[in-house]
Amino acid sequence: QVQLVESGGGLVQPGGSLRLSCAVSVSIFSFLSMGWYRQAPGKERELVASISVGGSTYYSDSLKGRFTISSDNAKNMVYLQMNSLKPEDTAVYYCNAQTTIQYWGQGTQVTVST
Repeated sequence: QVQLVESGGGLVQPGGSLRLSCAVSVSIFSFLSMGWYRQAPGKERELVASISVGGSTYYSDSLKGRFTISSDNAKNMVYLQMNSLKPEDTAVYYCNAQTTIQYWGQGTQVTVST
C-alpha cells in the first residue's frame, strides 16, 4: 500500500533552482528514513540526501551544501530544495523510503542545460 510520487522536475538553466516533492501514501513516521537518490545516464544511482526519523540529515559531499532535504509529517511530504544547479546535476531523481525494506517512486527528470 506504500506509494511514493515525485514531482517538480523539469528543465532549468545552470545556476537556477528547483524544488522536488515526494508525496507519500502513508505516514512518514512509518519509515526509518526518507531520502532522495539520483541516477544520470550511464552512471550508478547515488544517494543525494536523507533524513531520519530522529531528524538527522545526510548530504552527498559532492553537493557542496546546495541541496536541502526537509519533510512535513502532517502532509506526508518530503522535499528536496535544489539551488545553484549545475549540468552535472542532470539526472532522474527518485524518492526513497526505508523500513525493513525500501520503497521507491517512479522518478522525476531534472535537466540542467542552456
